[in-house]
Amino acid sequence: MGDWVIGAFINLFGSIAINFGTNLLKLGHDERGRHSMLGERINGKTILKPIISFQSWRIGILFFAFGNALNFISFGYAAQSLLAALGSVQFVSNIVFAYFVLNKTVTVKVIVATTFIVVGNTFLVAFGNHQSPVYTQDQLAEKYSNITFLFYCLLLVAVVAMHHYVYRRGELLLSISGKELMRYWKLLLPFSFAVVSGAIGSCSVLFAKSLSNLLRLSMSSSYRLDSWFTYSILLMFLCTAGFWMTRLNEGLAQFDAILIVPMFQIAWTFFSICTGFVYFQEYQVLNALRTVMFILGMISVFIGITLLAPDESKGGEVMDIPISSKVNTDVERLIEDSPIDDMKSLARAMATKALAAAGRAKVVRIIISYRNEIRRWNRNIVS
Repeated sequence: MGDWVIGAFINLFGSIAINFGTNLLKLGHDERGRHSMLGERINGKTILKPIISFQSWRIGILFFAFGNALNFISFGYAAQSLLAALGSVQFVSNIVFAYFVLNKTVTVKVIVATTFIVVGNTFLVAFGNHQSPVYTQDQLAEKYSNITFLFYCLLLVAVVAMHHYVYRRGELLLSISGKELMRYWKLLLPFSFAVVSGAIGSCSVLFAKSLSNLLRLSMSSSYRLDSWFTYSILLMFLCTAGFWMTRLNEGLAQFDAILIVPMFQIAWTFFSICTGFVYFQEYQVLNALRTVMFILGMISVFIGITLLAPDESKGGEVMDIPISSKVNTDVERLIEDSPIDDMKSLARAMATKALAAAGRAKVVRIIISYRNEIRRWNRNIVS
């Protein structure tokens, strides 16, 4: 079994842990929002409790940190573009966690969009780079000063500046009282926020892989980690990872998780793959067939993110007709209106969701049976 398989499995579990932690972070922000509506007011202003005081947020941080630690270890065993693409598993787990943890309505449209994203990322994994050589410090330093990589960094700065301007423009329009935003702003605003976050935050992947490479080098040779180069990479990693964590919290507080989480992951995956291609020159192993399949994978991913655009008529919370929306409506409304205040109530809500799903199936069977009996009775009357 190749080293890249070991790295892939470690990264797989890390990605699931990160997504679960992300949804718990969103749950913490939701709890804080509900608490603010019932909290004390001083001079007309609501006093907000610190976000760290909510248990779901604290547990979410632990899962998020644990998942990132697993991902950090995996970077030493597989190519950056391969591991970045493996993040597609988060889209599958995001539907499950958003349904059971956040009480969001999972729709047919969301499932179709997630399917496109998973299929696209599967292509990226299958036809991506399966190599992961160990580089020396001099080789890594030379790659950082490569003219192609420096040009890519300038292009990245331009992308960040453009999308940051778009986001600020949208915020300005939103702040104008009584001004109705065009429909495309409802997608463009979180998309621009996610692009800026992913473009800068994904650089932490490059620095993490460099550190993981140096750690693996130190275990197999006489290389010492206490050098200026290691400390410089560590500092850059902490800065970019801290930026990513801060933006992640801001995005979860401002936008719906079932929309912003996939956008975050798409931006992070795309820029991580591009950075790995340019810095480690991972594109050199791609032939014509693998290049075409890679492009098809990226197209499939962007089709999926486009389908995740919120439905204007439903305010962005529900993006399509819910599955079995006409069955057991009262139970669904009861679950949606029930606040989740702590981890115990979270467990109860998840159990209630599971029971409600089973109940819907039972109700459907009863309705079908009852309908068949009526039809049989009508035929008997006619005859």
